[in-house]
This record gives sequence, C-alpha cells and structure tokens, in this order.
Amino acid sequence: MGSRILIQAPIDSSGAGRGEEHAPSALVAAGLLEQIDVQVVVESDARIRDSSRDPATGVIGANQIRRAAEAIESDVRSALEGGGTPLVVGGDCTLLLGVFLGVARGTGLWFVDGHADFFDGETSPTGEAADMDLAVLTGHGPPGLLPGADPLVAPAAVALLGHRPDKLGPDTATENARIDPDIFALTSVQIRKLGARSVGEDVAGRSSGPAWLHVDLDVLDERVLPAVSYPQSLGLDWRELVELVRPLAASPDLVGVSVADLNPDLDQDGQHARRTVDALAEILG
Repeated sequence: MGSRILIQAPIDSSGAGRGEEHAPSALVAAGLLEQIDVQVVVESDARIRDSSRDPATGVIGANQIRRAAEAIESDVRSALEGGGTPLVVGGDCTLLLGVFLGVARGTGLWFVDGHADFFDGETSPTGEAADMDLAVLTGHGPPGLLPGADPLVAPAAVALLGHRPDKLGPDTATENARIDPDIFALTSVQIRKLGARSVGEDVAGRSSGPAWLHVDLDVLDERVLPAVSYPQSLGLDWRELVELVRPLAASPDLVGVSVADLNPDLDQDGQHARRTVDALAEILG
C-alpha cells in the first residue's frame, strides 16, 4: 500500500452549510493526523451553497454537486497516480460521486452505511444527493446528474452493509425496495446475527479486483453515535463496526477509503469526533 493521502471533502448536499461540512477539520482537531499515518493533506473545493432543488434532476444544487464531484475526482486521481492511498474524509456520502469519477473503471465498492442511499430525484424526501449516491453510481439515479450514461460501479461489484431493515419504517421500506437485486446486501440486523467479523471476512474474501471502502458513520446506532444528521435505531455498535470493517481495510484489493457523516454541530465537546478517530486508528492500523 502506498503513502496515505488525506483528502478533506467538506461537501454537504443540503446546501445549508450543515455540520458535516465541518467534519474534516473536527477530526483533524481530534487527533486524526496523530493517530493515523498520513503523508499529505489536501482539501477539495467541494462546498455546496445552493439549497434549491433543481427541477431537471430533482437534486439540490445539482450544478454545484457536479463541480464538487469534479474537484474530488481530481484529488483522488492525483493521489492514485502518485502511488498513494486516498483517505477521503467528508462531508456527506455525495463525495462518492467524485471518488468514482477518479478511480479506475471496474473498481468495486464496499458500502457500509445506515441507509441504502437508493432514492432518486423523484422519490427522495429531501432532494439531497446523499439520499441517492449509491443509486447514481449504479445507474439508478436521476439522469444527467453526472456525465456519461454508463454506471460508474457495476451493481454486482457492490456490497451494501448495515442499512436498516424494512421494519424501521415506511420510508426505509420504500428505499430498500429500490435496491438493485444484483447488489449483495445485508442489513444491520442480519450482520449482528451472522457476526460482524465473519461478514467482513466473507465480503473481503469475495473480492475479485480493486475495491473502495466507504463508511457512513450513521451505520452506528443513534445511542452510540447521535452526532450524525440522520440518526437511526437498530444500528451497529462501535465494536461491531470495527470488526466488520477491519478485514476490508486490510484487503490487498483496497484502493482507498472514505468516511462520511460526522456532524460536529451535534458534538459540542468533541467526544464523538475523538471516538471516531480512535475507531479509524483501529480499522486502518
């Protein structure tokens, strides 16, 4: 694995400058650079300031989302071309649009998230691109949001891990029903039943090529991490998250890692940022 490049991606797809925008700086202040070996730090020009919902795509700030994705794409591509391993810290999950513009085609995705992120511009309750990033990447999002007609990730190359089961509520059931059947998907409840470490090892063992690891911190239960924008019950605890993700982070197929959705506005004393840094240190070694 090459030198680790920290890419700060302060993207908030609500366009409101919400707390996720401040997460990269909050994690650095909580000791990220001291606990994780990082050789280079860059910041992508990825802030969104348009909170209006685009009538063509149904996405908030669609033009600025495209610009932010291009900025993240450039930084990810530069890191990879220089032989580095990107660690992209958001911001929200919309950062993945830029990541997958920047990685080689054929890269798979290990998507650890409390939501399936599978709405589109019509079905999303909010219009935030973070409601639909996985749908966009796999060809099920609003047409025209990203350049090109082909999916950036083949559904069969995706493992969706930790989203909530239908029983959480009708919105969750509606979103889950949209998930492409070719995606390998296990809810948080299924992961707990099977054992987090076992699932992580199994998914890592299934890999047949390069893969990107993405962790949305709202995969954690709201009782252990309330400092996210959309907290939910029925989530994982910290130990389960570490055990699930560590085999993926250790895989020789790993291309890079992204972390999203810490909301420092809901973490006034910084305890949740520090706990996140501790977990990342465990995961990334």
